[in-house]
Amino acid sequence: MRADRLVAALLLMQARGRVTAAELAEELEVSVATARRDLEALSAAGIPVYPQAGRGGGWSLLGGARTDLTGLTAHEAQALFLLAGPAAPATPEVRSALRKLMRALPQTFREEAEAAAGAVVVDPARWGEPGKERPELVRVLQGATVRRRRVRLVYEGRRDRERTERVVDPWGLVDKDDVWYLLAGTERGQRTFRVDRIAEAVVTEEGFERPGDFELARAWEGVVAEMERRRSTVSATVLIADRLLPILRDHFGRHCRTLGTEADGRVRVRVAAPMALTIAEQLAGWGARVEVVEPEQVRAELARIGAELVERYRP
Repeated sequence: MRADRLVAALLLMQARGRVTAAELAEELEVSVATARRDLEALSAAGIPVYPQAGRGGGWSLLGGARTDLTGLTAHEAQALFLLAGPAAPATPEVRSALRKLMRALPQTFREEAEAAAGAVVVDPARWGEPGKERPELVRVLQGATVRRRRVRLVYEGRRDRERTERVVDPWGLVDKDDVWYLLAGTERGQRTFRVDRIAEAVVTEEGFERPGDFELARAWEGVVAEMERRRSTVSATVLIADRLLPILRDHFGRHCRTLGTEADGRVRVRVAAPMALTIAEQLAGWGARVEVVEPEQVRAELARIGAELVERYRP
């Protein structure tokens, strides 16, 4: 897009002080004539850009003027490249954007920015799995979100697998632990959809306005808080050896809270899950290494599971 090229041209002049039309054409991968027209357009638009003829000439910002298009400090540039760098190997668009931004940075920032870009690699595939690519459906929904276009979804229910059709306003996408979610506006207000349960998505030409006070990060925090509340409706108090506490925490995550230490050295812990059966299933494999103090419904579920195992595997 021409607007992108004009911004890039300004950034290059700010970083280098002076560029020729040929240099700009090479950087932006356009013809020299196109680069020259872009520079002339900047000048015509009132930007203090002027040409200097002759050997060593080129186009410069008048009087060393600077734009506020970057405004980056050294630490901000490092943070940006640390964030975007890990995504670059899998995304040609990110690689291209990083190269262009790198060229636009002041020389004093470039060395550390380059180091930051190559300091981290994110490999989302587990051992033994092939490389993972972003689902095509995510790309479709991203495009609709950016362009502010309504989407007609065919959505599959979690329990009954029944498919329903809905028209939504895509407000934002979230990748949580390799599961994608769509936050969208509907006739009933904000709703969250798992992308892997969207059977079909058709982007319409009907536009929408996202609420002015909507912030994706804040909205997602609310979704997470509600989901975690639902996932912790039943709690149990257990006693466990201190050396095993880290393993228990790994099982229950944020729903594992230490309450204190008993006289015999065991740790009293509160764990939570959606149902008593879920807690019992998590603890059954621990055998006598974990003692459930309360509630009785979790103890009863453990007793039932134990009886089933004895019945199945009795010699």
